Amino acid sequence: MTRMRAVDAITLILEKEGATEAFGLPGAAINPLYSAMKAHGGIRHTLHRHVEGASHAADGYSRATGGIGVCIGTSGPAGTDMITGLYAAIADSIPMLCITGQAPTSVLHKEDFQAVDIESIAKPVTKFASTILEPGLVPGTFAKAFQVMRSSRPGPVLLDLPLNVQLAEIEFDIDAYEPLPPLRPQATRAQAEKILDLLVQAKRPLLIAGGGVINANASELLVELAEELNLPVSPTLMGWGAIADDHRLQAGMVGIQTHTKYGNDTFLASDFVLGIGNRWANRHTGDLETYRRGRTFVHVDIEPTQIGRVFSPDLGIVSDAGAALEQLLAAAKQRKADGTLPQYGAWADECTARKGTGHRKTNFENIPIKPQRVYQEMNAAFGQDTTYVSTIGLSQIAGAQMLHVFGPRQWINAGQAGPLGWTGPAALGVVRGKPNQRVVALSGDYDFQFMIEELAVGAQFKLPYIHVVVNNSYLGLIRQSQRAFEMDYHVSLAFENINSPETNGYGVDHVKVAEGLGCKAVRVEDPARLAEGFAEAGRLAEEHQVPVVVEVILERVTNISMGASLDAVNEFEELAGSAEDAPTALVPLAAAQDATAEPVGAGV
Repeated sequence: MTRMRAVDAITLILEKEGATEAFGLPGAAINPLYSAMKAHGGIRHTLHRHVEGASHAADGYSRATGGIGVCIGTSGPAGTDMITGLYAAIADSIPMLCITGQAPTSVLHKEDFQAVDIESIAKPVTKFASTILEPGLVPGTFAKAFQVMRSSRPGPVLLDLPLNVQLAEIEFDIDAYEPLPPLRPQATRAQAEKILDLLVQAKRPLLIAGGGVINANASELLVELAEELNLPVSPTLMGWGAIADDHRLQAGMVGIQTHTKYGNDTFLASDFVLGIGNRWANRHTGDLETYRRGRTFVHVDIEPTQIGRVFSPDLGIVSDAGAALEQLLAAAKQRKADGTLPQYGAWADECTARKGTGHRKTNFENIPIKPQRVYQEMNAAFGQDTTYVSTIGLSQIAGAQMLHVFGPRQWINAGQAGPLGWTGPAALGVVRGKPNQRVVALSGDYDFQFMIEELAVGAQFKLPYIHVVVNNSYLGLIRQSQRAFEMDYHVSLAFENINSPETNGYGVDHVKVAEGLGCKAVRVEDPARLAEGFAEAGRLAEEHQVPVVVEVILERVTNISMGASLDAVNEFEELAGSAEDAPTALVPLAAAQDATAEPVGAGV
């Protein structure tokens, strides 16, 4: 055993647990931990301009890598600033470790400077939150924290460290420390057989792949099972990328906002739904009566309390997604060998052909630019290895309807919480986790403005990515929802900028702000220049190793397709009448007439 400060033990634990990527801000109450990190040298730290931004960066890192990002801040407001980040992480089952400094234990009851009960504040948005009051509890509490983060449904943890606890010396031997094994329920072969017993009774079965598939790193198993059964797969928003968009069995996303029309049509034609690692989120299901009518449901999820939370399935199985897929695959192969597995080729071909129908028009030439054209050009400009980062708004909804994703952890999205400002700092965390890979963020102008100061972090630490800002100078999603109240109230961001008349009444000059923060920026006002703008952004990011903003000036008002139920989505624009109208389609529109058509990568 070696005698050392508690904070020195913490750095050794972080290293052994593999949590060596930290994002945060030092301060008086957390400086001992920073001194330990400096002495240790193995924890890389990125200095942020806002602690909320640091929490989103840690979240983005965790999502991009499957590891655990660490967010660090001082006492008081640093912890309260982390709450939105913790909420975004727990809402989407993302492991993240937040560490805060705290006033000494002797004054916690005396309203000391920046002494706040962050444990109580954080508990509703974490899996575990604790103020460590005894130095000897430090190693065990950190071991428990990592186990909790990784067990069952993953999620964030907050550990609060009083100043005297950090500085206290304890006996600690890192060689005797071992990470605690995560607890993950495992489906049995018998449970897999029960699932298949229900599935084989169906004529038009559909697999729903949720974020649990990606959390379990089980995307390859999912695709193998789909191919073995010859079944179409619909990813949820959090599961997007579990099966590549251009795979013949990728049937399109289902939902009332983030969806494809052919995905909804395929779901409505199905008679059996197997959900793996998903939550039945309300933006996925819409009206439950429509969603459930005429279908048998099986729900597999790692968290027992998710089974039956939204509706009671015909069969519920508590299991890690990867373990369930392994058992299902083994059972399916045995049944195939025995000749007892139905043939679903005609149904699969029907779903593949449907991918050539109902596409939304994207090939607009309007000035100001219509947003649909932006996603068409993004598909053409950015390759299949691109990782997209987005959070909320019409930009994210339209992006999910029209962009293409080709692999797991290539769509990074704060899906349930949807906090404005998340995109930029999260993208910085993604870049930390995916160095030398193309990262493209997508924001509306308000999301971008929320934490715009975080661009300076990317400039300081040479974290290059492309940030596409679709600027209509409106709170577009809120404006669209205000239509029900027949109002357009406090949702316009437009004003005459006396310092930048070239913004033509759109208000904030995002180009000047980005450049003032040490980044590069390109403004595009003509759709014919979008490809050129994206290419220039890629060149600038590579040359200067900083974030590059591509501000696209949009028409002020565009309504994006959405509705209350899967069979009642409002289409505010005419659907594409030809392949030329929708070059973002992965299947030519003519393929709707050909049941054997294979998807191609048109426009990608």
